[in-house]
Amino acid sequence: MKRTWKLLVIAALAAASLVFAGCGGDSGDAETFVFANSGAYKPFSFDESGEIVGFDVDIANEIAQRIDRTPEMVSPVPFDTLIQGLRDGRYDALVASHGITEERKEQVDFSRPYYRSGAQTFVAEGNTTIQSADDLDGATIGVVKASTYLALAQEITGEQNVVTYESDIVALQDLVTGRLDAVITDKLVGFIAMDESGLAIMAVGDVLEEDEMGIAVQKGDTELLDAINNALEEMIADGTYEEISLRWFPENILGE
Repeated sequence: MKRTWKLLVIAALAAASLVFAGCGGDSGDAETFVFANSGAYKPFSFDESGEIVGFDVDIANEIAQRIDRTPEMVSPVPFDTLIQGLRDGRYDALVASHGITEERKEQVDFSRPYYRSGAQTFVAEGNTTIQSADDLDGATIGVVKASTYLALAQEITGEQNVVTYESDIVALQDLVTGRLDAVITDKLVGFIAMDESGLAIMAVGDVLEEDEMGIAVQKGDTELLDAINNALEEMIADGTYEEISLRWFPENILGE
């Protein structure tokens, strides 16, 4: 009888210790939300005093909170390697301003659009030869590697006349030096660069094409995709999305 009682006490103590150990390890064992971006796409993700900040970073952190995960950012990552890194399992998601295209949808799954923008042509101030897309044939055009604007620029001016960059800002700076005739990039990125960097550039013509940006996850990861979409819908409904948008832009960039 005494032996039985002793064994019961030991078992109870062991069970209690497991419970307390589990409670103490919750914060360290919490599931993470590992997201990546280029860190070179101001104001979406960029270096500010040694820290990557921006609209995409704020959106990703808010999503992590709403799906009960700890955010873990991997940045900077060259934009043209992001999708392959996601497919290799290095990240859970890309919150990196990827335009939703049929080609990309063959490699990854996308959330609902989390903002809308468009491809805009920028030239140096004083340029009188390029006034619209019709004037870009044969022009030297700069674009970011692996962006949706690469194929667009190649179609407009020919592959041999396209110069690729890691950063839109560097490309826009090359307009001023005369290395490029034009840059095609997201209109929001270009306008922010004009306002904040004081670059002597200007937008010309209409938007070349409208873009819907999505958050990318690994193909078939429906559980995470559903959670991200639900989080985005909640953020839009309760005003958090607009608050984040107005933190970085003069208007709500959701576009709906």
